[in-house]
Amino acid sequence: MQFYSGPLRHFLSGVDTGAQRREQGLARAGNARVRRGMIQLAWRFLMFQKDSALARWYRARTADSRSGTRKTMIVALARKLVIALWRFVTTGEPLEGVVLRPAS
Repeated sequence: MQFYSGPLRHFLSGVDTGAQRREQGLARAGNARVRRGMIQLAWRFLMFQKDSALARWYRARTADSRSGTRKTMIVALARKLVIALWRFVTTGEPLEGVVLRPAS
């Protein structure tokens, strides 16, 4: 995936002001198909991993049921999910509350 999508930092935008770094969601730079795929992955993640920490975080943030909030927060969830998956692949750190099925 990294070869296809380029380095992960191209998809995550942020501002670095010395001691503080603010993450600002998904950057519009890079491959649009990969960005759309990350958003779709986030929606699927919500459907199938309802008890995970990230799904609980999303539900808490979108309790007001406004569609604008849900759209904004799904991008934030996609960003958090990509970071969590990257950590899982590189360090083996599991995602909190995620149930993994054994490979068949």
